[in-house]
Amino acid sequence: MSSLSLRVLPDRFVVGHLPAATFPEDDEWVALVRAPEGLTVVAHASPFGRDGERWAGVYGDPHGLDVPGMLAAVVGPLAAAGVPVFVASTFHADLVLVPEDRLATAVDVLADAGHQVA
Repeated sequence: MSSLSLRVLPDRFVVGHLPAATFPEDDEWVALVRAPEGLTVVAHASPFGRDGERWAGVYGDPHGLDVPGMLAAVVGPLAAAGVPVFVASTFHADLVLVPEDRLATAVDVLADAGHQVA
């Protein structure tokens, strides 16, 4: 996989699990995934009541769904460095979340892997 152009998003996020929900009560969510065990919600972190670990987002340039290895090129180096991730894939690209306190390490790891990170 060649070098990817990635950017760190200015927002911070929280990831939550709503076991009995079919839809969150507010519209502040970024991504929703429904699974048999409940609803996973990625939402913007806010100083006004969003509890939980804060995550930073790394997002790549748009790519086709038929391009193999795009996500692996990002999460592979992060996994090798012991950086946890949570991924929300879109039609155009992948939003890779890393714990906010590991962001600097993640950026260094991705740059060392040959990616351009802004």
